[in-house]
Amino acid sequence: MARSGLATRLYRGEAGLDIIGKRKLWFSIAGVLVLAAVLSFFVRGFTLGIEFEGGNSFQVPASVGTLTQTEDRVNGILGTEAGGAGVESAQTIGGAGGEFYEFRTAVLSSEEANATKAALAQEFNLNEDQISANQVSAAWGGQYTERAMLGLVIFIALVMLYLIIRFEWRMAVGAVSSLLLNLILTAGVYSLVGFEVTPSTIIGFLTILGFALYDVVVVFDKVQENTRGITANNNQTYGEAANLAINQTLMRSINTGLVALLPVGGLLFIGVPLGAVTLKDLGLVLFVGMFIAVYSSIFFATPVLTTLKDFEPRIQAHTKRVLARRGAIARGELTPKGAPRPAAGGEPTDAEAAALAGAAPKVGARPAGKRPTGARGGRPSGGGGNRPGGAKRR
Repeated sequence: MARSGLATRLYRGEAGLDIIGKRKLWFSIAGVLVLAAVLSFFVRGFTLGIEFEGGNSFQVPASVGTLTQTEDRVNGILGTEAGGAGVESAQTIGGAGGEFYEFRTAVLSSEEANATKAALAQEFNLNEDQISANQVSAAWGGQYTERAMLGLVIFIALVMLYLIIRFEWRMAVGAVSSLLLNLILTAGVYSLVGFEVTPSTIIGFLTILGFALYDVVVVFDKVQENTRGITANNNQTYGEAANLAINQTLMRSINTGLVALLPVGGLLFIGVPLGAVTLKDLGLVLFVGMFIAVYSSIFFATPVLTTLKDFEPRIQAHTKRVLARRGAIARGELTPKGAPRPAAGGEPTDAEAAALAGAAPKVGARPAGKRPTGARGGRPSGGGGNRPGGAKRR
């Protein structure tokens, strides 16, 4: 029969990807990425929005000209009226009254802000009420950050409690470590690329945690199903059963990620150029975070769980039994149940040797089903028939 394509085997959970066996590689990749992110935190830092750094913002109607031309004129006015302050960021935003240009500056005094607003109205032949001027204190950003961090701690604590009750503490550690990896790498992307951190960004960070947790719980639920009573089965180790769970849920994780990324990507790459600039910060963090969440749920959470389980004495003993049994089968010291008997000369045939050597299940393969109970050794199922030695039936 022709071998099925990769897509078909992925849907059937038979792709045979050795995720657990190569966990050192995935841990190394995650370590390098985390190191790069942390270095970026200290070297580049973050581009904080006006809500966190504090400052002033001015909005003028987009009808006064292009964004670049208007920014140059605003810079000239700020240099005269605000002691040399300049525009720190400029963007187009939409509103009920049409499009506006928003220019953000450093913190200005009340006199400087009023003088700048009057000069802008005169420069663009507008009434002062057509220009919006706002001032944000950096203290507000600090309070917002404290509340966001408090929400993050409460969320992680509740997640730990739920996973310990629903699964076990090792799965809770694996899931939370995956969430933290997601946060660090997403923040690292923001730092490296220089995306502006706004309140929408913080909301996006908290949103992706829920998405990442859902994907991890789906995989862990399958791991729990595959490893239930694992120590009573000497044909499969815990790591192999966990790897099978990843293969069985891999396509579901990919589909979930794609379904979530498509609308966010549409908002980010289509909606923002068309004018939905106010959703840019939220769209950026959601797109980056969801993409990393799919990676961490497959290549990090379950490998961490398996590593923790390998330290459990019960699992260690079980793994040794499985490996010892396979070694005995490969050496011909043990015949697995259901294997063909040796040939008349006592030496196993080539087909038998191949069967014995291949006793270990392939990566991603489902466990062999149990043989149905019934007649054994060729005996008839009925109770009749002659007994040896001519014994009569009583």
